[in-house]
Amino acid sequence: MDETFDVLKDATRQFLSKENVVGVGRGYKTTAGVMISGECIVVMVKKKLPKLRLKAEDLVPGEFRGVITDVVEVDEFRFLNERWSQMRPARPGTSIGHYRITAGTFGAVVWDAKTGEPFILSNNHVLANGTSGRDGKASLGDPILQPGAADGGTVDKNQIAVLERFIPIEMGGRVPACLATRSVELTMNRWLRVSGSPVRVEVLTRPLESAGNLVDAALARPLNPRLIDPDILELGKVRGLRDADLGLSVRKSGRTTGVTEGQIQVVDATVTVVYSGDVQATFTDQILTGKMAEGGDSGALLLDEKMNAVGLLFAGSDKSTIYNKMTTVVKMLGISLRRT
Repeated sequence: MDETFDVLKDATRQFLSKENVVGVGRGYKTTAGVMISGECIVVMVKKKLPKLRLKAEDLVPGEFRGVITDVVEVDEFRFLNERWSQMRPARPGTSIGHYRITAGTFGAVVWDAKTGEPFILSNNHVLANGTSGRDGKASLGDPILQPGAADGGTVDKNQIAVLERFIPIEMGGRVPACLATRSVELTMNRWLRVSGSPVRVEVLTRPLESAGNLVDAALARPLNPRLIDPDILELGKVRGLRDADLGLSVRKSGRTTGVTEGQIQVVDATVTVVYSGDVQATFTDQILTGKMAEGGDSGALLLDEKMNAVGLLFAGSDKSTIYNKMTTVVKMLGISLRRT
């Protein structure tokens, strides 16, 4: 061991400058995964090439200063930021979003139950800007970016899909007056001022009755089906659909925290979720786990250990994460988790 360690510094300087070499270290010489000798100098290359394809100065000798060498193919090293960068074909577990939001998670590739057309599944607030369908926040056909805008996505360079359909989110609390209403208020007050009237008009915010929601879900149509891949990053293919059971071991693959694991702690829950300021929405028939996510993980699929879909992540806190029931999402959107 000491002998190998002593020559490692010189070996690193000697070999790292060679074409195709990306790393040098100390390890055991192996063949087909079986250790065949003691410690050696491990030379990591992008790709193993025949000697005839290499220049003489780029060949790695069988030993260096009396220490055996082992050439190992490792491909090209790169920073593992693929969840936040453009990926084509894009896979679930990566950054995505409506062009007017920051970023969320590409949850799954799903298929229209009638036509078999593939779609991207995520939350309404990820793909449709948290719209009720009446507030002008989003329109069908809006650009969907991968990665999302918070991760550098732009319409001209990173559009992957268009908004196909969504389940409206009904909000509660006090809703601020819209810009159009404020414009009317300013115009009226300007006219009253010119006319010399002491009267002033003020448009007040209005309270909305809280309406129950079941899902925060939407679909996007890829510009080309070849732009998406159904394999969830670091997890694989979805195998089926199942109900949520208390104590069930689950996991997810999200844009921010990657793969995390937990257990279902609460089912049939009714929860109030704050969207902005004092605007909130009530959701019924929800699933709760311990903390499994951070901001940007919204839209991730919740799966059991056999890769059956259980829920759709959409909200959380410092202690818990909340999901829509996947059986409800599938029914309301008219989709299938398997290619039909």
